[in-house]
Amino acid sequence: MTDDVTFLNGVVDVSGEFTRLEPTYFLADRLERFDARAARGEVRWKRYARKGRLAFNQFAVLFEESKPWEFPAEYPAEPALPFSVDFITPRTVRLRVRTRAETPPDEPSLMLVGPPPADTSWAVEQQEGRTVYRSQAAGVRITADPWHFELLDARGRLLTRTQHMKDSRNLQNSEPLPFCFLRRASDLQRRIAASFSLSPDEKLFGAGESFTRLNKRGQKIALWMQDPHGVQTSRMYKPVPFFLSSRGYGMFVHTAAPLTFDFGCSYDGLNTIYCGDETLDVFLFVGTPKEILSEYTALTGRSPVPPTWSFGLWMSRLTYKSDEEVRQVTGELRRRKIPCDVIHLDTGWFETEWRCDYRFSPTRFPRPGKLMADLKEQGFRVSVWQVPYFTPSNPLYAEAVREGYIVRAGGGQPATEDATIDFSNPRAVRWYQGLLEGVLREGVSCIKADFGEGAPLGGQYASGKSGFYEHNLYPLRYNQAVWDVTRRVTGEAILWGRSAWAGCQRFPVHWGGDAETTDCAMAATLRAGLSLGLCGFSFWSHDIGGFVKRTSEELYRELYRRWVPFGMLTSHSRCHGFPPKEPWHYGEEFTDEFRRAVEMKYRLMPYILAQAKQCSERGHPMVRPLFFEHPDDPTSWLIEDEYLFGRDLLVAPLMDEGARGRDVYLPPGPWRDYQTGKAYDGARWHAIDASAVPVVVLARDGATIRECPVAQSTVWIDWDG
Repeated sequence: MTDDVTFLNGVVDVSGEFTRLEPTYFLADRLERFDARAARGEVRWKRYARKGRLAFNQFAVLFEESKPWEFPAEYPAEPALPFSVDFITPRTVRLRVRTRAETPPDEPSLMLVGPPPADTSWAVEQQEGRTVYRSQAAGVRITADPWHFELLDARGRLLTRTQHMKDSRNLQNSEPLPFCFLRRASDLQRRIAASFSLSPDEKLFGAGESFTRLNKRGQKIALWMQDPHGVQTSRMYKPVPFFLSSRGYGMFVHTAAPLTFDFGCSYDGLNTIYCGDETLDVFLFVGTPKEILSEYTALTGRSPVPPTWSFGLWMSRLTYKSDEEVRQVTGELRRRKIPCDVIHLDTGWFETEWRCDYRFSPTRFPRPGKLMADLKEQGFRVSVWQVPYFTPSNPLYAEAVREGYIVRAGGGQPATEDATIDFSNPRAVRWYQGLLEGVLREGVSCIKADFGEGAPLGGQYASGKSGFYEHNLYPLRYNQAVWDVTRRVTGEAILWGRSAWAGCQRFPVHWGGDAETTDCAMAATLRAGLSLGLCGFSFWSHDIGGFVKRTSEELYRELYRRWVPFGMLTSHSRCHGFPPKEPWHYGEEFTDEFRRAVEMKYRLMPYILAQAKQCSERGHPMVRPLFFEHPDDPTSWLIEDEYLFGRDLLVAPLMDEGARGRDVYLPPGPWRDYQTGKAYDGARWHAIDASAVPVVVLARDGATIRECPVAQSTVWIDWDG
């Protein structure tokens, strides 16, 4: 099954189907045959058609009840279809609504770490016309006629409820869109529109590594993985079908099919989840942001703490092209006493740049094993780039096609111009891991899992599913393949990944892709990191200074100067991209400032690792919005250009050209400037100047910020010093 797109890997947005005239629409109406003890029953769906209506020179498409025309007359006009609620924990419930009479057995899910547990602490009470379930932390209320599913907090306060046509106070019966599904005329496939109420001041966060405003209220977001070619559009490398609300609940839509979250964009008081799957399978969570994220990551997995060396500086550019160049850069880093742990080789380590054949160039990297060994003695690890696509000129292309390791079109040929590895094929995974194993045994410590956003929509996959379901799952299979072979060969588990979906947080680290070299891109990068962190990704990085080419060296130097300390105060720190990233290219003054920023990170390494351990255990992000620690402070929910680095450090990057300080909002409680020691009161705004390192950093007063002496590599840190 495929959907029409104008361009290859264009967005699949199922929401557009819900205004068409040709489908048959079924609107959730009332509950039937409900077993309150088992929390299972059926929802009766009323049949409608969309009809055009002209009124006062305006054309609208409204709902009208319709009669069945199927022949023979053996198909229900208003079907009663399965509906169930499962209680997973005192804070988590699972709602499943089906659009066909059949209830298929549960299958293992790549997105989940295992079958969800069952919690027996929920009490059930039958009331007139409704059933109420309560735990110590949450509640669910199911009304029979009209059918409503309502989520409650521990006090019984309504958090959100499904939308019925009878709830509308609009002049048009199609607004707001009721909870419904459609049956397509072209292939009889179903699409779901799960509509839930929003409150007037409600704010919504998450949906993946989204570069748009942090609060998603008023936005419409298509969850279809793409290469956005920058960080200032709604397109995403890492869409995640999860969000949380300022009202104290969250939702995870358990599917890999295309989704669109309409967060009050089309209708302000309504949150509609447009789902390309034929079953709505959604987990709902109740609690604070911390509690919600812990619940969500208990289901989908948490990020293991990456190796200690990975928290140091990664130095890269596009691209180092020879053994000699690598040795020159690493030697200069040590000579200038700039701490660094990782050198990354991007697209230039092959004989032909970008032609990924998993072999070091024999002319430019004649003895890769010796290079890796020498660098390790000097305190460096090595990361290398690769991609899961083979161009026809790649020497591996013919083998991949011949052996069936790729995603195929209907005639058996490659689904696109490139041969795309089919990670749903176990044979292909073993072959691919064999290629990586040879590289890792040369002494490489990390594989950069670049791209992965282009799994063909129209391809045929070994799993038996189409690209409609495999496209968004692709990075989950891809990341795991890289992760597993790296752990097996090196004994350490890490990757450097760009694309992601729900569950990929189990395979850190991920970075923010190809940012432009602008102030707005720097701000968008931070928003994206905060959004991704709110989807359970504990560890995250970005290309410090931006990725794409600059236009003015002077302007770039000034931007890079402000971006460096922001990059150092994220869990992982990599300088990478087209402009030379080595600081000495920008003068001695810049190099000294760069060194001070890096030294700040290495000095904070005990704090960073302690926070990393807590984040890993709880499913929390290292880079977190202020409201994550201060959910009762209304202003903290509004801040998107500051963040907390772990629990106790507040970071306010300098986002504007030429800035030497900025206005900073401090959450409740006393704070002190990490660089100067000056004290500030919380729950208010302050104008604060940056100090020796061009960033504003404040520590929660009374917090223990553990430090250590600066070392040139994490392997040489005196942890007791």
